[in-house]
Amino acid sequence: MYAIIADGGRQYKVEEGQELDIDLRDAVSGDEITFDQVLAVSGDDGVKVGQPVVEGASVTAEVLAEVKGDKIYVQKFRRRKDSKRRTGHRQRYTRIRVSKISG
Repeated sequence: MYAIIADGGRQYKVEEGQELDIDLRDAVSGDEITFDQVLAVSGDDGVKVGQPVVEGASVTAEVLAEVKGDKIYVQKFRRRKDSKRRTGHRQRYTRIRVSKISG
């Protein structure tokens, strides 16, 4: 059984027990998050596709931790101007585990 959810302008295909990183939320480890924007649900009776969301469907997930993504470097360079700049960035995410898909 899987579901396709929308969160933060992105779509995720999730299954029960799966861990994934979503945009940072103000949540503590152990909290429950419910996603109500379920675009599609697959089950024993086939696939239900919403228009745009499936009525009565939801995905419940448990917050595991706050994690950081890979470090990326941004370099700005102007030739022959003796101008160089290098900065780094690490995006912060909330790691969740999908516990229940209903709908």
